[in-house]
Amino acid sequence: MGSELDDQDCRDFLGSIRVGDLYSGTATEVTQSRGVAVTLDVFPRRPLGMVGPLGLSWRRRATGAVQVGQRITGEVVAVDLDEGIAWLSMAAAEEPELWAFLSSLRPGELLSGTVAAIERFGVFVALDQGPAHPVFPGVGFITIPELSWRRFETASDIVQVGQRVSGEFLYFDTWNGEARLSVRATQPDPFQAFADSTMVGETLHGQVTKLVPFGAFVQVADGIEGLIHLQELTATPVGTPEEVVQVGDEVSAVVTGLDRERRRLSLSCRQVAPDLR
Repeated sequence: MGSELDDQDCRDFLGSIRVGDLYSGTATEVTQSRGVAVTLDVFPRRPLGMVGPLGLSWRRRATGAVQVGQRITGEVVAVDLDEGIAWLSMAAAEEPELWAFLSSLRPGELLSGTVAAIERFGVFVALDQGPAHPVFPGVGFITIPELSWRRFETASDIVQVGQRVSGEFLYFDTWNGEARLSVRATQPDPFQAFADSTMVGETLHGQVTKLVPFGAFVQVADGIEGLIHLQELTATPVGTPEEVVQVGDEVSAVVTGLDRERRRLSLSCRQVAPDLR
């Protein structure tokens, strides 16, 4: 009965706190995988606070930066009632000006800045507004998929260091202290315009751009690619797409599916009328 009451007290306490609240406590356990467990001063019965590895500090990433028994102050970034944890960020408490700026942003807001660095995982943007990031080249960050609607090989195909860019604010990445941005959200989606003028059953002509084990991708319009599944390449069963087509080949294909939400175009060479091949 005592354990059940204790569990209920924990849930009641966690339910009462809010993202943005500031709490202090003592580090009771430090692990590489989870981070730092914290016994909060306002609830000393058990460690309900948790500082993840990326929430420790933007200056001190390793969990070795915190020792058991050390005093910690952190801002609540998330509350997990099922797991019984309040996730904290020491970084938020260390950089209040940056945190306040990022917290003030709203989804859909347009932010501008200069490309500060290009990495394989995305692009850092030094924003015109707000303070600088204490660790990263820029407070703004654009993941690879959010750079463009069109397919490209590397981020450098779309932007260059020093280039001016504008992006729509998506959300505040509390783990890294970043404003996640989208350049493609500021541009019209070419797939939707293509879908407006294309019908299932229509025959299109295009060039093979990529071969994969399950089929071939074909560009049928500027920025529009469709997939011909292996079984739709030919009426005769084949084991690989290379048996039928090569990159650069011109092909005709029938539209068999248009998925606006997932932006997917399905094609078939097998279904093309003989007089249109």
